[in-house]
Amino acid sequence: MPRPVSEGRVATMSSDAVNGAGANPVMGNTLGGDNYLTHGRGLKSWLFTLDHKRIGVMYLVSILSSFLLGGVFALLVRTKLLTPGNSAMMSADQYNQMFTLHGAVMIFLFVIPGIPAALGNFVLPLMLGAKDVAFPRLNLASYYMWVTGAVMALVSMTTGAVDTGWTFYTPYSTTTNTSVIMMVAGVFVLGFSSIFTGLNFVVTIHKLRPAGMSWFKMPLFLWGLYGTAIIQIMATPVLGITLLLLIAERALGVGIFDPALGGDPVLFQHFFWFYSHPAVYIMILPAMGVISELVSVFSRKHIFGYTFIALSSIAIAVISFLVWGHHMFVAGQSNLASMIFSALTFMVAIPSAVKVFNWIATMYKGSIWLATPMVYVLSFLFLFGIGGLTGLFLGALATDVHLHDTYFVVAHFHYVMFGGTVIAFLGGLHYWWPKMFGRMYSDRWGRIAALLIFVGFNTTFFTQFVMGSHGAPRRSYHYLPEFQRYHQLSTLGSYILGIGFVIVAANLIHSLFRGRPAPANPWGGATLEWRTTSPPPHDNFATTPVAGDPYDVEAWRYDRTIGGFVPRAAGDAPAAG
Repeated sequence: MPRPVSEGRVATMSSDAVNGAGANPVMGNTLGGDNYLTHGRGLKSWLFTLDHKRIGVMYLVSILSSFLLGGVFALLVRTKLLTPGNSAMMSADQYNQMFTLHGAVMIFLFVIPGIPAALGNFVLPLMLGAKDVAFPRLNLASYYMWVTGAVMALVSMTTGAVDTGWTFYTPYSTTTNTSVIMMVAGVFVLGFSSIFTGLNFVVTIHKLRPAGMSWFKMPLFLWGLYGTAIIQIMATPVLGITLLLLIAERALGVGIFDPALGGDPVLFQHFFWFYSHPAVYIMILPAMGVISELVSVFSRKHIFGYTFIALSSIAIAVISFLVWGHHMFVAGQSNLASMIFSALTFMVAIPSAVKVFNWIATMYKGSIWLATPMVYVLSFLFLFGIGGLTGLFLGALATDVHLHDTYFVVAHFHYVMFGGTVIAFLGGLHYWWPKMFGRMYSDRWGRIAALLIFVGFNTTFFTQFVMGSHGAPRRSYHYLPEFQRYHQLSTLGSYILGIGFVIVAANLIHSLFRGRPAPANPWGGATLEWRTTSPPPHDNFATTPVAGDPYDVEAWRYDRTIGGFVPRAAGDAPAAG
């Protein structure tokens, strides 16, 4: 595939080139001109903006800051686990607090809002050819709800960091002397942010689709966001009620989860996982949408099996509400209930497998372009594949009993959440970065960082599959000496992983100051966001574009003079691979 042109060449082309595609803005780079980054000046113009693009950028900066904090907690935990027994580095209580904070920050502040709130907020209206989301003020309110919840969670760290684990299981969460109420209240507020975002996305997709974009001509990223929004709206209130009950139990002693007062601590697990297992798909469905976009563009082929990929997103959203009981195979539920939940767990793997099959079929005989986003696609397919296959062992009653609460569960969870959601987030971030900021990063350093992350991740967590299969318990401050070599290897992998992320950050930040100006369409994508300038103007499009086939990538050819793709004129030969 073509490579970027030399440093410093600016991409511009006339509106005449795309009038036939249904858009008429200047397709080039607006750095130094009027775009959404320069449309308003000063801090106030950002804090009170209603521009979905600016809100997406604010989300991006905020959640990446949370990711940095959660990563620091993880490295501290792994460093302590270099040696068994007591450590001068941290006490057992501090260890419990560290892994709790790592999980809570990563789940509630980064992974759940990551792709929808940051990438989705920026891209969704552009993909629809719209000027903004349906409810811009609600969009800004959802961001400030996120900030409020994040601040409450951070305050709880200074007033007695929670040590319950990110699941806040009773009865321990009702008796510990840490700041459970403040942390749980913060997560409660974060839930409102998630609901507002989901509601906004559903209405936007229903009401703001342009001419020519029927339901089955929408980009698959929008299908992923739509399925996610359904879960956000329907499941998040259950989490909110559960957390309010926990606060009432802790503050007032009402006895909902206290057996001494007629309550049931296992009831909390039912309530919590009824939300939290669908929440797994709040995390992974947008990631699958990102992969669907990237695999078509960087294979230079139309997506294979569009309808099956689209409908599988809705199938996953529906089935995700029926499988929460597989977290409770050893919690005392009946054998019949466990068998039903086990069968449903295997069922949810089917639509995920449909997606993977269609992605691989799209790549088959394609002209693969190993740019940085595509490297993350290949990483996703490998890592998510392992995460999904190891989930079968945890969904089967006979093996789950042995593997429950071992490092096998930790490894499986990270292969799905990190190997799936975070890797896809990185792929999407590198894919849309030129559109967001109008600058190209170093593709060479992007691929080096992706390789380090891949190696570091597998070194960290595949080792934990081995430990877990030998019975090593998770969340343990002490461990048997025979597990030390596994812990040391896992910790080494976490350091490699950290180095990879440092390179990612350095590469992207460097591009903001020294990267060459990005063309309007550096990758040859056929969705509507590539028909406007990089970065986009304040109103996105001068006139509402007419949508075509979002995966007709062959309608675009590479132009070396601008270092990007332009619409193919009649009679143009297909681009070489």
